[in-house]
Amino acid sequence: MKSGSRILLISSSAVYGHGYLDHVEPQIKSFLGSAKNVLFFPFALFDRDAYAAATKARFAAMGYSIEAAHATPDLRKAIEQTDAIFIGGGNTFRLLKALQDFELLETIRWKVKGGAPYIGSSAGSNVAGPTIKTTKDMPIVQPRSFDSLGLVPFQISPHFQDPDPNSRHMGETQEERIVQFLEENETPVVGIREGAWLLCENGAVTLKGEAGARIFRRGEVPVEAKPDDNIIELVGRPNAN
Repeated sequence: MKSGSRILLISSSAVYGHGYLDHVEPQIKSFLGSAKNVLFFPFALFDRDAYAAATKARFAAMGYSIEAAHATPDLRKAIEQTDAIFIGGGNTFRLLKALQDFELLETIRWKVKGGAPYIGSSAGSNVAGPTIKTTKDMPIVQPRSFDSLGLVPFQISPHFQDPDPNSRHMGETQEERIVQFLEENETPVVGIREGAWLLCENGAVTLKGEAGARIFRRGEVPVEAKPDDNIIELVGRPNAN
């Protein structure tokens, strides 16, 4: 995470009892500040037009103008000219493949490094990490690699669910799968519960929302993080340059 970057990583665009982005609207408005034009990437869903239309209407209600990335004639130019970037949720493999196919990873990194606010939700949060290896999604398409944007130095696991002690399900829990990831990889993992998000700015990684998060590091006992905790010491400091 570059020192000048501003990144908002949301576990889910909706939580039970609320509409699209309702639970995080105050944070989005505070985060975007004076930015008015947002470039939206609907690549994680099949029907990009419908996804973009819903997002355009939702952001208009918050006072922002949305441009749909898939409908722009020159994507790199659109990235260069936008005030902020929002990458929405859906299937992470489909999303990463599209970003790779359009050769957009480096252009987005450059824009965020330059200070443009980046908002990711669900799959859009997954691709902000070094790889998408901790996604819960099915590999319905095959990207060239699992390497993603690397905007933050830790893996994201959105929609994190704690084991249900009353469940008769005998399959692996999400926590067990993250532990398996750490048997083969060293990058810390933040399991963000629905209703929580990470605000990354000014050298801090602050957990927000109401649901909390669980932090996993190789060879260590998982740590529970509470809302308003600065978890930078647990997930790695931003690069100095």
